Amino acid sequence: MATKKTEDAFALSFDPAKFTDSFRDFAEKGAAQSKDAYAKMKTAAEEATKTVEATLESAQSGTVELGLKAINALRTNAENSLSHMEALLGVKSLSELVELQTGFIRKQAELAVEQAKTMQEATRKVAEDVAKPGKEAAEKVVSTFKKA
Repeated sequence: MATKKTEDAFALSFDPAKFTDSFRDFAEKGAAQSKDAYAKMKTAAEEATKTVEATLESAQSGTVELGLKAINALRTNAENSLSHMEALLGVKSLSELVELQTGFIRKQAELAVEQAKTMQEATRKVAEDVAKPGKEAAEKVVSTFKKA
């Protein structure tokens, strides 16, 4: 019958050199993953900053455009009103007054509809321009997920 030596049962198979190498490999892998994650986060932050800047630029230019259109509409309405007031000063009869007033109201109503259409179209365009950078960024992120 073979007998086991008690020394063999308690012998340690711990090699500190192998442990150090394993720990070094683990640390190097962790550092590489951290650098990679940092680079990805930095890139994402830079892209997000560019998107916000583009959105703000579009909003600013759109606001200026809408403001100029509103000023133009106000100027036109004021000029029409002043012209109408001058015309009213030269009225000689009640029928002429009614005719002049009716024509003015009709003209102003048509102008208001046209101005509303112009502002609506300009507002739609500005909204599209403001949303465009965010939409493109979202599409880029979605395409990244589809690739992964």
